[in-house]
Amino acid sequence: MTNLLSRTIDRFRRDERGTVLVEMAIVAPLMFILSAGVFEFGNLIHEKLLMEAGLDDGARFAARCNTQLYTNAGLTAIDCADTAANIAVFGNAAGVAPARITGWQKSDVAVTIADPTDCKNAVDPGTGTVLYLSTTSQVCIVTVSGTLNYSGVGLLSLLNIGPITLTASHQERLIRF
Repeated sequence: MTNLLSRTIDRFRRDERGTVLVEMAIVAPLMFILSAGVFEFGNLIHEKLLMEAGLDDGARFAARCNTQLYTNAGLTAIDCADTAANIAVFGNAAGVAPARITGWQKSDVAVTIADPTDCKNAVDPGTGTVLYLSTTSQVCIVTVSGTLNYSGVGLLSLLNIGPITLTASHQERLIRF
C-alpha cells in the first residue's frame, strides 16, 4: 500500500500536465485587477482633463467679455460670469446640455471676475518676483474654478477608497476688448 501511494505521488510530481492551468489560476486575478485599475485611473485622468479644458475655455471667455460693448451696440447685455460657467460645463454659451462630464453642473463652477479697483500687483513688492507678465504694474485677474465628484467605474469603491473630488482652476488676465 505504501509503495502504491509512493508511486502515485511520484507520478503526480513528474507529470507537468495542468501546470499552466494552475499558473493561470494564480496570475489571472492579479492581471484582471491590474487592468481594471489602469482603466479606472485612465478614466479619472480623462475626466480631470475634460474639466480643466472647460475651465480654461470659461476663463478665456470671461477675460474677454465686456457687457458694456453689448449695451452700447443696443443688444441685450449678458452676464459674463454666467455665460463663462455655461461654457465651462456645457461647452456652449447657451448652456445647452449635455455637460462635458456626466454629473458636472453649473453650481460646481465658480467664476470670479476682478473688479478694476481690485487688481493685483504684477510684481511681488517684497521679493521682486514677477507674478504676472504685464506692461502695467497692476493686473486684473479672472479666475474660474470647479469641483467634480468622481463617480468612476466602481473599482475604487471595491477597494474601500472613498469618494474622490477633483478640483481645478484657471486664471486669465482681464482683457475686455
